[in-house]
Amino acid sequence: MTDTRLQTMPATSLPAWLDATMAEYVESRMQAGETREQAEANKQKSLDQWFPGGQPLAGHHVWDVLDGDDTVVGYLWIGPFEPGSADWWVFNVEIDEAHRRKGHARRALDLGHAVAKDEGATSIGLNVFGYNAGAKELYERLGYGVTAMQMKLPLT
Repeated sequence: MTDTRLQTMPATSLPAWLDATMAEYVESRMQAGETREQAEANKQKSLDQWFPGGQPLAGHHVWDVLDGDDTVVGYLWIGPFEPGSADWWVFNVEIDEAHRRKGHARRALDLGHAVAKDEGATSIGLNVFGYNAGAKELYERLGYGVTAMQMKLPLT
């Protein structure tokens, strides 16, 4: 197993991370079939709900993922889906391309699961876009099961 650990993302890094992750979110939603306007509206809804005033909602964790050399190799954001809920969510996990396939995402998620459980979570869910086969494979290996599935047929 890799020497992966989590460290709370410094407040000075949070704005740039939030801008980048929300830009990726918009692109992912568009790749999944939404218009730019729909994706931007969903981004704003997420920001308003999960990052009021630019800060994570109480109970949410945004961590840098570090390797054994203390190099930041990615990030993980988890928290309750609704304030005070025991149903938690992995809102985003990303490992930088150069550090993938080394076990960092798996270990970061395991560490995040432990924190969630310690803080009263009884379940943890996530969304994976259909085109992201690598992530889907990882989540299945970790024991995540499908709870719903959306499908779409482009008619263009």
